[in-house]
Amino acid sequence: MTGSDRQRIALVTGGAVRLGRAISLGLARAGYDLVISYNSSGDEAHDLAREVSSLGRTLVPVQADLGVTGSVERVIDTVRNSFGQLDVMVNSAASFQALPLLEVDEEEWDRVIALNVRAPHLLVRAAADLLRASRGCIVNITDLSAWQAWSVYPHHAVSKAALAHLTRVQARALAPEIRVNGIAPGAVLPPDDWPEERWEALARGAVLQRTGTAGDVLQALMFLIEAEFITGHIIPVDGGRLLGPPGPPS
Repeated sequence: MTGSDRQRIALVTGGAVRLGRAISLGLARAGYDLVISYNSSGDEAHDLAREVSSLGRTLVPVQADLGVTGSVERVIDTVRNSFGQLDVMVNSAASFQALPLLEVDEEEWDRVIALNVRAPHLLVRAAADLLRASRGCIVNITDLSAWQAWSVYPHHAVSKAALAHLTRVQARALAPEIRVNGIAPGAVLPPDDWPEERWEALARGAVLQRTGTAGDVLQALMFLIEAEFITGHIIPVDGGRLLGPPGPPS
C-alpha cells in the first residue's frame, strides 16, 4: 500500500460487535473509511457508524448473512459502490458454538463451514481485483483451535484449521500483489455466557499469566497491515497459551 495521504478503505466482516467492533474502531482511528458487514446486529452497526463519523471517518454498514449464497456479492458491491477501492480486508465474522461432536449433524456442519471458511474464500475471490489494484492485504481471524483439538467446539475448530490453511493458500496464490496473513487470538474477550472463574482459568494457563484485550489483536493487525515483507503467516496473540505446559508433571 502506498501513499499515506490518500483515502484508505477497509472491509471488516462481523465488524459491528465484540472483536470486530474493536477492529473497526481501531482502523477508523488509524484513518481508514470502512464497510462492515453484520448479520443480526443492526442497531450496533448503525451506532458504530455514528461513532466512526464522530472521528471524522465514514463507515457504511451492510446487512449480510455470509453463510447464505449471494450475500458475499452484496458486501463487495457495497465496497465498490461506496468507495471504488479496497486496501484491507479483515475476515472476522464467525460462529462459536459448543456442541458435542456426535451431535453435529449435516446442517450444522455446513452452516459453520459456510460462514467460517467458504465466506472468506468467496469474499477474497469477489474483491481480488480491488485488492490487486491497491496492492492491499487480507487478514483472516482464526484462533487457537486451528492448532488444538477443541472437542467442545468440534466443527468450529475444524473450520478454523481450514481457515488457517486457506490463509497460506491465498498468500501463495495471490502474491505478489496481495499479502495474506492471519491472527489467532487467545483469551482476549470472554464469551458473554462464560462464568468469571472459567475466564480466570485461561489466564493461569498462559505463559504470561494473564488474559489479553481486543487492543492486543488490533496491535497485531496494524503491524500486519504495514509489514510489507510478511505473507502467509498466522500470529498467535495468546499470552503464550499455545506453548502448552512447561514439561511433564513433576
